[in-house]
Amino acid sequence: MPNQLQYETSPYLLQHAENPVDWYPWGEEALNKAIAEDKPILVSIGYSACHWCHVMERESFEKEDVADVMNQNFVCIKVDREERPDVDAIYMDAVQAMGVQGGWPLNVFLMPDAKPFYGLTYLPKKNWVNLLDSIRSAFAEHRQDLTQSAEGFARELNLTDAERYGLTQNDPLFAPETIDVLYRKVAVKADDEKGGMRRAPKFPMPSIWRFLLRYYKATGNEAALYQVKLTLDRMALGGIYDQLGGGFARYSTDGDWLAPHFEKMLYDNGQLLSLYGEAYSLTKSPLYKHVVYQTIGFAQRELLSPEGGFYSALDADSEGVEGKFYTFTTPELKEILGPDYDWFAELYNLTDTGNWEHTNILHRTESDEAFAERMGWSLADLNVRLDATHIRLLQVRDTRIRPGLDDKILCSWNGLMLKGLATAYRVFGEPEFLTLALRLAYFLLKKMRDSRNGRLWHTYKLGRARQAGFLDDYAAVIDGLLALYQATFAESWLSEADQLTKYVLANFSDASEDELTGPEVLFFFTDKNGEELIARRKELFDNVIPSSNSMMAENLYTLSLLLDRPEYVERTDQMLGRMQPLVQQNADYLTNWAAQFALRSRPTAEIAIVGPKADQFRAELDAEFYPNKVLSGTSEKSNLPLLEQRDLVNGETAIYVCYNRACQLPVTSVEEVWQLLH
Repeated sequence: MPNQLQYETSPYLLQHAENPVDWYPWGEEALNKAIAEDKPILVSIGYSACHWCHVMERESFEKEDVADVMNQNFVCIKVDREERPDVDAIYMDAVQAMGVQGGWPLNVFLMPDAKPFYGLTYLPKKNWVNLLDSIRSAFAEHRQDLTQSAEGFARELNLTDAERYGLTQNDPLFAPETIDVLYRKVAVKADDEKGGMRRAPKFPMPSIWRFLLRYYKATGNEAALYQVKLTLDRMALGGIYDQLGGGFARYSTDGDWLAPHFEKMLYDNGQLLSLYGEAYSLTKSPLYKHVVYQTIGFAQRELLSPEGGFYSALDADSEGVEGKFYTFTTPELKEILGPDYDWFAELYNLTDTGNWEHTNILHRTESDEAFAERMGWSLADLNVRLDATHIRLLQVRDTRIRPGLDDKILCSWNGLMLKGLATAYRVFGEPEFLTLALRLAYFLLKKMRDSRNGRLWHTYKLGRARQAGFLDDYAAVIDGLLALYQATFAESWLSEADQLTKYVLANFSDASEDELTGPEVLFFFTDKNGEELIARRKELFDNVIPSSNSMMAENLYTLSLLLDRPEYVERTDQMLGRMQPLVQQNADYLTNWAAQFALRSRPTAEIAIVGPKADQFRAELDAEFYPNKVLSGTSEKSNLPLLEQRDLVNGETAIYVCYNRACQLPVTSVEEVWQLLH
């Protein structure tokens, strides 16, 4: 018989709905059951594209003998970490406080009041059953010790940021010396030979390279640009990138970008569209343009819902084998490619026995230009050959059983995708990119926002939105809307971003204050109207996705300039001042914060365009990398602060360049703007 997960919409929870384990979703029913029956709680957290989550399910959760032990002694709760990042964050922090390295599946044991006392990640069946027996015995015989331990971890989870990190109120210092310190903290850990950071596995970590791009623009430091280009080149040519179909996998298991963990996540690909688009506007690398166009093609083909939102992820496995959909054996390749095999094998580093576990991952270390020159071919000739071989391989691949699709739509990840599409349109001017961005923006505001109170929903599936939005939902969507406004000058997008920001200020702010720290300026991750958990936390550190607080600080700054809201820049500066000592100590884990210090080391250009060529001039300005600007424009009249009382110059479209709300004389060409900016 299916368990209580059968009524859920999360693909991950539904995968476990027919386990013999009596799983419950996170909620009052399960939590009340634990209290009523006086049983410990097992919370098992994962996500649909998680390889080791599937392994543990096959080995343990599908087995009747294991389920009997779990059902008899525990209230068992399954959590999709992507649906409930608030629950995941609390118990991940708790496990790390226990000295355990976090990861998924995350299995945490709680007292009946939901306070944690022990946790760990994957265990094989025998070890898992032994652990269950040990926990059962400890709960029966040493309950007081477990209660004391759980109370201690709960106190740890409820420490303020001032107590945890020593954060106090400081005035932010936006100086060249400051960003040099931040750069050195990151650069010392970067891999100067293979790109990325000097560790394995290697994650894309877009916010690191976004910071280095901004640092390079502020300082002209060529070493920073070299590191960005090396990383982006190696990722784009490596196995972490799907050389045939486009799109990036979540990480490379090795230090060479060869063997990915094959799951593809929307959040990575949305951010990497922004990153490669920006990098193209600086370098004009054809490889980066190819990556953007092909990745959007992948997302449109494999992740786009009929309603205009994007699904969450593709699994790493197909037919129970990791990477089976994407890899080819050498005999397969020889049969498919025939006489083209030899040069193709040389380009993609293929071997007779396979370059990975007896099969081949398409993986390059050499650019098109270098390979064509070595072969004595023209670049055009190589491109014809590549197109022909790729088409043949894709035709074969498309007949295979596809990886599983996580078809829930997450607000925050779609906000990142909106920013990626808007950035791609701003850089390349491709109309289809704008069409996708507009459809996505309409979907988010119509389907994932509660019309009664303006609140965002976190997740959507089968026509049903649910779960109150978290700070990252608001932060990412606001960021995407601000990019979309600056791409189109349609003021409705700016107005929508402003309304969502007002909701954040009213419902995510911390009202506490003390003598040492002053007013608390960093935002909670959860809405004050949302479910009350054992702790209400704040997300500060930038990881594979930038922290919601760092994104909100940037949003407030952009809105302060576009809407003349001095109170917003004051809040931003308070946030940056509070975080600065922590950023200086741990810049490589706070790179989205560091990027804002890099931008603010120089004044931000406020550019207003008025006249019939507003969109043309916008496109010319966006074609070059200049991140330290905000754009506002209109073809006629506007009441926006940067545009009101601005006129044409002798009947021509005028561009006004302003700094700190003081404007220079208007000019009528983009060439003159660059002279004013440089």
